[in-house]
Amino acid sequence: MKVLKFGGTSVGSVESIRNVKNILASREGKKVLVLSAMAGVTNKLVVITELIKAEDHSAIAHIIAELKDKHENTIDALINEPDPNAQAKNFVNNVLNNLKEICKSNYSERVYAEVVTTGETMLTYIFSTFLTNSGIQNNFLDAKEFMQVSNLENPDTNLVGKLFQKSIENLEASEIYITQGFVRIDAQHSISTLKRGGSDYSATILAAAVQAEEVQIWTDIDGFHNNDPRYVENTHAIAELSFEEASELAYFGAKILHPQTISPVIKKQIPLFLKNTFTPDLPGTRISAEIHSRGLKAISAKDGITAIKIKSNRMLMAHGFLKKIFEVFDKYETAIDMITTSEIAISLTIDDDRNLNEILEELNDYGEITVEKEHSIICIVGEGLIEDKSTSRLFELLNDISVRMISYGGSNNNISLLVDTKNKVQTLQGLNRKLFEERIMPQFV
Repeated sequence: MKVLKFGGTSVGSVESIRNVKNILASREGKKVLVLSAMAGVTNKLVVITELIKAEDHSAIAHIIAELKDKHENTIDALINEPDPNAQAKNFVNNVLNNLKEICKSNYSERVYAEVVTTGETMLTYIFSTFLTNSGIQNNFLDAKEFMQVSNLENPDTNLVGKLFQKSIENLEASEIYITQGFVRIDAQHSISTLKRGGSDYSATILAAAVQAEEVQIWTDIDGFHNNDPRYVENTHAIAELSFEEASELAYFGAKILHPQTISPVIKKQIPLFLKNTFTPDLPGTRISAEIHSRGLKAISAKDGITAIKIKSNRMLMAHGFLKKIFEVFDKYETAIDMITTSEIAISLTIDDDRNLNEILEELNDYGEITVEKEHSIICIVGEGLIEDKSTSRLFELLNDISVRMISYGGSNNNISLLVDTKNKVQTLQGLNRKLFEERIMPQFV
């Protein structure tokens, strides 16, 4: 069995949805399809959650009417037979009527999750009906029946697998199963989400759960690029990446992949392919346990970084000082990305500043605090990167760009730079020039 995930742009229009059907028809074997909502739908649903807080029911009704028109127009364009057309519209109307009732509730995290996962429910049913109407047998599955993920960082894929098998055991045998990405059932047995972009994560959790042969993530980009094509010209897709390389790139800002996507498939060594829905014949990027080459592979950037410096003479020779600092961040469940130390100071970065004021209040007990916002981490990745002598050319950038922090040596596969976000594009372009365009052949010691 293979797991194929199609993102919002891949199912964002009638033409795109037809293209997905053609991709399925060209690939043999059993498949589980994990689908996102149509492009733009989740954004509208997030707006509805804000309107629930404001109790603006008129504006909510207007957006729901827009969603109804969008999905009914899609049904009319895809499904020409009267009965399945009416069946699909009836399903969408029932979902939207339920949404109207949810919107009468007071805002809560559960209400948020129930609202923002509505798009996946509608699109998957429409697509399933479209395939059936086209003569392609398939089964529609409700992900809430099996995607029980209590721990976002460590999903129980064995449990998900058992629940998945239970959900299909009484269904007619099929080559294609269609379900929703993004949604999960949490530890309280409530509807929740895998966070924005989490459909990728849904796919790899499910792949690990069913012992899939491979996972395919279909999007609108032809694989991982060696730099950010939004800011750098003449980038190219990378044919092969190791799990570790892809994990570093995803965590440090590569938008093509949800940061946690890789983790469920690493232990079971299930290869993952990144493919372009609109150019399906291109090879894309294959991510696996295999290492096909060493040295520099790619550069990515992560925005929204806050740098915190704690300066204290008490730190000198003080046993347990770092432990106390880390305990503050652990208390507020805030992960640290980069860290550097000196005799009297420690600098670190976070990308989640929701509890920043509380963190700073506690850190004040340990020394003088300096906070710098609007920074970006630039991540340079490749197997055995620090053994590649030509990579040292990146430090020539220090002549032109002020670098706040450097992380070198913590991993053989990653060098990270912290820069002011206003210098991010200049840094990406400079690194591309130094490390790719003017690059000499790698020399390993």
